[in-house]
Amino acid sequence: MSLASLIKRLQDIMRKDSGVDGDAQRLAQIVWLIFLKVYDYKEEEAELDDNYVAVIPEGYRWRDWAVGESVKEQMTGPDLLDYVNNKLMPVLGGNAIRDEAGHDVVIFDKTDARSLLVKSIMGDATNYMKNGYLLREVVNLFNEVDLEDSNESHEFNDMYEGLLKGLQSAGTMGEFYTNRAITTFAIDHVNPKLGETLADWACGTGGFLIDALRHMEKQVELGDVEGMKQLQTAVRGAELKPLAYKLVVTNMLLHGIELPNIRYGDSLSEKSLSDYRGNDLVDCAALNPPYGGVALPEDLMSFPSDLRSSETADLFIALTEKRLKQNGRAVIVLPDGFLFGNDGAKLNIKKKLMQECNLHTIIRLPQSCFAPYTSIATNLLFFDKTGHTEETWFYRLDMPEGYKHFSKTKPMQRSHFECIDQWWDNRTEIEDDATSTYKAKKYTFAEIEANGFNLDLCGYPTEEKVILSPEETMENFVSRRAELDKEMDDKLAAIKALLEG
Repeated sequence: MSLASLIKRLQDIMRKDSGVDGDAQRLAQIVWLIFLKVYDYKEEEAELDDNYVAVIPEGYRWRDWAVGESVKEQMTGPDLLDYVNNKLMPVLGGNAIRDEAGHDVVIFDKTDARSLLVKSIMGDATNYMKNGYLLREVVNLFNEVDLEDSNESHEFNDMYEGLLKGLQSAGTMGEFYTNRAITTFAIDHVNPKLGETLADWACGTGGFLIDALRHMEKQVELGDVEGMKQLQTAVRGAELKPLAYKLVVTNMLLHGIELPNIRYGDSLSEKSLSDYRGNDLVDCAALNPPYGGVALPEDLMSFPSDLRSSETADLFIALTEKRLKQNGRAVIVLPDGFLFGNDGAKLNIKKKLMQECNLHTIIRLPQSCFAPYTSIATNLLFFDKTGHTEETWFYRLDMPEGYKHFSKTKPMQRSHFECIDQWWDNRTEIEDDATSTYKAKKYTFAEIEANGFNLDLCGYPTEEKVILSPEETMENFVSRRAELDKEMDDKLAAIKALLEG
């Protein structure tokens, strides 16, 4: 089954169901179904080892209720709806159900890490579908995908990534997805090594984490069992929103991570900033924190008073700087507001970052790189914990030739960053003669400090504006109106002459 066909058929079936209202609910419904199918497939693989202890209780695995040897043996209609709503969902959430004797029993009572992962996904999952026959059609569509077939497994993964992109059109959930071209470029230049750990404390659907895994997979040689084990613990993340959390966990399972190390909760209030040490620290970090988020009181209390910015994106910078190991490397996607902001906490965070880390590169991204979902101007800040900042390079990435803006049909590509790839290891200042500015330039710490730590230095051309007095403005208006009136009179006279002729 083709990717486009599977997605269209899922959408067509679920649109008929009165319980599913819009893209957000449709995605939420699909996510827990995908999770259970993928998890059961992974368990079947693991059961080849005689010592493996199954996580999901028998009778509640995908193979037990979603698959049947014949159509007659498949639960459907009201029976399927009753089973899903009153047995499957509460059991896998770790809740009690009523047995035949009328007693409340907890069937899924295990508390090991894998069991807790399943409970965290299914605990607040909701079956929105009200028609059991349509639910059976959806389940059977997923049964048509054979994850043992490498081609179909790859196609299924592509479908899943397509669903992740669909979040961008599902209201405010667009914050969960970051353009693949950006994540790949960022990870390439953070360059996580096999044996290191990369974290994203606002991971959304896991774009940075998956690209980091792919980057490190290339470093594993054929037959390297130890290298494959290192990949299992190579990335970690955290996510506050429940749907995004389910998406990233399933995404990690699809990419071969047996026990995804993804924390469900608010990274900013996990503990006091001064308490991070030991295993809390990581070798690399890559994240795109939510913009415009307002910090909660408990978030602010986790930070020193001089760093308590009201914007969550600012707090994520301070958190990342704190949780990097010595010689660690990081990249953060940030809006322009952080670059030129000079309120107390924002200014203190910039000072702390440059004094305790080497903020070596800031890449100004084209304004429409997140189009059509947002027009916020964004930047990539690369820094490492090798010492204080001595100089910072700024590079302005312009729209590629032939593009007026990026769009769904003409999205940003990894190849658009090749000019920076070529410049990265042999940095020179690049003047832009056409606009009397520059595309690349460096500033020393002393110059940035003298400029009040304003980091908005990426060389965008600006137009000089002439401010007129009220009297001059009125005179210009009257003069221009007289010119337009004369043009109109001349054209009317010409038309009248033609008609008389």
